Formats: sequence, structure tokens, C-alpha cells
Amino acid sequence: MFDWNDLRYLLALAQHGSTLAAGRALRVDPSTVQRRVAELERRIGQSLVQRETAGYRLTEFGQALLPHARQVAQAVEALEQHLESARREAVGVIRVTCPEPLVSRLAASGLLDRFHARYPGLHVEFVMSDRYLDLAKGEIDVALRSGDTVDGALIGRKIGDSLWAVYASRAYVALHGQPRSVDELARHALVGFDAAMSGHRAAVWLRSVAPAARMAARNDSVLGVLQSVKAGVGIAPLPTAIADAEQELVRVLGPVPELARIWRILTTAELRRTPRVAAFFDFVVEEIDALRPVLTG
Repeated sequence: MFDWNDLRYLLALAQHGSTLAAGRALRVDPSTVQRRVAELERRIGQSLVQRETAGYRLTEFGQALLPHARQVAQAVEALEQHLESARREAVGVIRVTCPEPLVSRLAASGLLDRFHARYPGLHVEFVMSDRYLDLAKGEIDVALRSGDTVDGALIGRKIGDSLWAVYASRAYVALHGQPRSVDELARHALVGFDAAMSGHRAAVWLRSVAPAARMAARNDSVLGVLQSVKAGVGIAPLPTAIADAEQELVRVLGPVPELARIWRILTTAELRRTPRVAAFFDFVVEEIDALRPVLTG
């Protein structure tokens, strides 16, 4: 199979008759035109152009291929016009829910700036929550969510991995030492979630491995747990993405396999078809490589 983009070089060479003029029209070096046409010939297995004193002319096979190449170019141009029209139509607000610590990391990464530069008519509005908001009820448009997804009505795509480890402050370690295994967690003061977050996987895991441990503090958010651990109140499992970036913290155990989950971007089938949500969803998928360190650390 050949690269469809190479047809552009063949069409330019056929129109202008020389690699210099074709390169000028395409804003590339003449050698690039020659190389891409040669690669197209190699892939197809036929000669398409013949070099002469006055420039290049198409071979008989090249002439036969020319109308088909023009049809492809017209189809690509129509597609680009359609996409540009869709971009102009993509206006409004996209309500995105995600854990609060993720927002500052997204802002610092430049991802949101690139999105708004591409779609100036769109505005991302974050609805920050450590609990799951209901997409089907219209509370939000898109969710950036880690964990198990049991709602079959949602459309999703994996965008990264959520890793958790156990952390303590340097001051806490200096005073109380650190656990060398999960079994030793019960000997330390722990920081966890309150009743509103009792179903969170970190809370469930702590209850299973250290049911008799002393809880030094309970919080209703991951950021609250982070601040308590930084203050030296106790130790706790935290996402590696945010905890590894804190100079005051030390990773004492993990990552913990039982706490690992998949990060997904989620929306409903109906919203996925709207221009504004489709623009954001497709942009996030396109930027997965840049997004991965934001999510995982």
C-alpha cells in the first residue's frame, strides 16, 4: 500500500512540469518532490514520470492514473472543508468532570491552551469532584475518570493508567519510621476518607489490609488526604501523579497493584455526536501521548 499523501507530489509535478516549480507550489524542497514521487513509483511498481531535458512528463501509466489521483485530491479537499466547517460550528461550553488535582496538572501541561487555540469557540468548564457524577442525567458532558466503568451506556476510550502508592511526609518518617510491608501499616497512623468516600478503592483497600489501624484523620477528597499527609498527620495511599511531585513526601510502599486502574475519557452516545463534545473527545484521544504523564506522573 502507498501513502495517499504522495499523490499530491505527483499532481504538482504533472501540473508544473518540474520539481522546482512543484516544490515551490507545495512549499517543499525540489528533492522532496523527487523523493516522494520515486517512493510512490516504488510502492505501485510502475513508472509514473519520465525525466526529459525540459523537465518531467507523465508516462502512459502515469497519465492513466492522473484522473484517479485528482479524484482523491478532490475528496481530501472536500473532507478538509467539512472538518473546517465542523470546527466553526463547534461552539459552546464543555462541562468536564475530573478529580480536583488533575485540573492544575492539565493546565500546566499546555493541553487546554492547544485545545482552545484549535477551537476558539469552545470553552472547557471543569466540574471537580472525587465522586462519580452522572453523565446520563446531564450533570456533565465528559468525564475523565479512573476506575471501573459498569455503565454500558457510556462510550469510552483508555487514555492512561492510574497508579497509587503509600506516602508519608519526611517529618513523619523521621519521627516514626516507615512501614517495610503492607502488614506493618497497622502500626502507623493512617489518613483516609470519610463516610462520603467510604466506597473509594483506597478506603476499601485500607480497611482490608489494616482493619484495626488507628485513623489519624479522615477527608472528603484526595487533596484533603494529600494535605494531611504533607502535614505529618499520618500515612496514606495517594495517586503517584500528584504525590511524587511533592518534595515533602516519601513513597514508602508501592505502587499498590490492587489500587491500579485505567484512566478513561467517557461520554454518552448522544453527546458523542454533538460537535462540541466530539471536538474535545477526539482532541483528548489525539493527545494521549502528552496526556499520559499528566495522569500517571
